[in-house]
Amino acid sequence: MKVLHVTYDMRIGGTEMVIKNIIEGNTDPDVTMSIFCIEKPLGPWGEDLQNKAIAIHTLSRKEGFDFSVIRSLRETIKANKIDIVHCHQYTPWVYGALAAIGTSAKTIFTEHGRFYPDSSSWKRRVVNPFLVQLTSDITAISEATKQALCKYEFIPEKNIRVIYNGIKALTSSPSRSSKVRLSLNITESHIVFGTIARLDPIKNHRMMIEAFKKVNLEFPDTKLLIVGDGEERGNIESQIKQLSLEKDVILTGYIKNPSDHLECIDVFLLSSFSEGTSMTLLEAMSFSKPCIVTDAGGNREIIKNKENGFVSENDNEFQFSQAMKCLLESPHLIKRFGENGKLRFCENFVSGTMVENYKQLYKKTLNR
Repeated sequence: MKVLHVTYDMRIGGTEMVIKNIIEGNTDPDVTMSIFCIEKPLGPWGEDLQNKAIAIHTLSRKEGFDFSVIRSLRETIKANKIDIVHCHQYTPWVYGALAAIGTSAKTIFTEHGRFYPDSSSWKRRVVNPFLVQLTSDITAISEATKQALCKYEFIPEKNIRVIYNGIKALTSSPSRSSKVRLSLNITESHIVFGTIARLDPIKNHRMMIEAFKKVNLEFPDTKLLIVGDGEERGNIESQIKQLSLEKDVILTGYIKNPSDHLECIDVFLLSSFSEGTSMTLLEAMSFSKPCIVTDAGGNREIIKNKENGFVSENDNEFQFSQAMKCLLESPHLIKRFGENGKLRFCENFVSGTMVENYKQLYKKTLNR
């Protein structure tokens, strides 16, 4: 069986990690996987896979609807005798489904997340029923994402199956994480709240920092560690200065492998307006970190309120800060929520489970 993953690119992100984990988790010698990127640059994870002899085709998609992408993709499908065209995200699905017409390949579409605020259009109301007819299977990475596909993309609920993201558990290294804390001037007495995410408006760092200010006034031995970079960095730096938090909020910028920084965090925060299934949230759970998240997208399906963390109303800095204070006032909950989170991760969100679910889907699709 030959599977071709169609995506935007293989830069660092949740969708790209899913593709990478599916490919690296494939141990079946009868299954061959490759990637078709409709945009450049390829990205570091794509380069890593190329170094492992994974075939990757790349294009530079033109603005608007680029018919040359369909031609090139169809040529790739035919030349390599592809059995399954697995399209990740909406635009790659459009190109992949159309390119597979007239070939023996079957199409699968996976929706990984939604924009905020979500929206639809009359074009999609017209086009999507046609695309659904061209598609053998449709999956979503959370129940919330599935419901969004029904509401905004007009895809019948019966056509959509939920397959949760899964990751490999991160390897603990207390010595390395201790060195990170030392390098950041974080002492043993500090409680570190933290997040790892691109600095993008959708991640709502603004609310997180406002909430932390409220906490820091009452609990001065707290730090906020923000790992990542992006377009919001200037605004975030200005906010930190305005709130006089320069000594207590740490911006590291982009770090290629931030697992040691994640391990040195005591409580993981996710303040996004919108999420599918956050990979960094799963990574935090694999490290037994209690998590405070907003009630956005699939977050509630991962974090069970008052079991392995807190789920706060979206964009509500008071609720978010109260959850942070609760853990500081009841430190035993940090340990208990962390242990519960690790157990939940192992039961539901490990990479092997996700890989097996997709493998069974491929077989079912091929034999249909």
